[in-house]
Amino acid sequence: MGRRTLAGLLAVAVLGGYLGAAYLLYRGLVAVLGALDPPTLLGGLLVGTLLSGYLSYRFGTRGLLRSLDARPLGRERAPRLHRQIDALSKAMDLDPPSVFVASLGAPNALAVGSSRRGAIVLDVGLLGLLSADELTGIVAHELAHLENDDGLVRSLVFASVQTLLGVALVLAAPFALALTGIGYGLALLTGRRDNPVLRLRAALGAGVGLVALVLTALARARSRRREIAADDRAADVTGDPLALARALRRIDRASQPRVGPFRLPVVREESPLERVFSTHPATDERVERLAERARHTGQCVSIE
Repeated sequence: MGRRTLAGLLAVAVLGGYLGAAYLLYRGLVAVLGALDPPTLLGGLLVGTLLSGYLSYRFGTRGLLRSLDARPLGRERAPRLHRQIDALSKAMDLDPPSVFVASLGAPNALAVGSSRRGAIVLDVGLLGLLSADELTGIVAHELAHLENDDGLVRSLVFASVQTLLGVALVLAAPFALALTGIGYGLALLTGRRDNPVLRLRAALGAGVGLVALVLTALARARSRRREIAADDRAADVTGDPLALARALRRIDRASQPRVGPFRLPVVREESPLERVFSTHPATDERVERLAERARHTGQCVSIE
């Protein structure tokens, strides 16, 4: 009898604590939402999201260069590359970006900053891996990202996802607390860890998780579209889609695992889930699109 009484008292305490917290949070939300009319609330969220995205972009760019230990690649060390970047920048109405080299862990290149204050970071192994026209194609691709301010837009999209997910979590929190208190209380009274209320709370958590997955998938889909757009822009401005296709193929092969002096040709199909959450389209897809562009212009397609 004493054990049952203790369990009952503990259940009441747990239930009261969770329901009290849920009520206070609910009242706080009602007070905030009641004090602000919908346009003001939405405007505040929008301004906060834009400000957060911009600050993340502005200071994140500098932090990224520092974290990569990127070193400037001066004109005296790569005059031909700089001349090519100057010509491409002029054709794309860009301020010539700063050029850096870094050890990225794999042959790669990335663009940071904006169309007026941008930078391109090249992996140290990329310069020796690609031919001059292939490197031009990769650089043009990164310049296309700068031209469209993709870095800034990516930061704003990420901030928007974070804001929407935060709103979903805040709105679900009072219900989650209440369901947790009731579920745990019932578990203490019955001695069973599973009950319909706890299953309902788990379903609520799964719903919030699903919202996060959908928002992330949408952001990743946009990223893949921007990669395709950058490929198309690079092909247009260089007039040589096959050079970019060869560069992508060469980078893909150089990124495969190595055993001694040999590369292991790894053939692995991406799962549908991996494709949904990938930031880049598959290399084969990108290469085939570029090869198709070359065929339309009458070029002889040959990609090693």
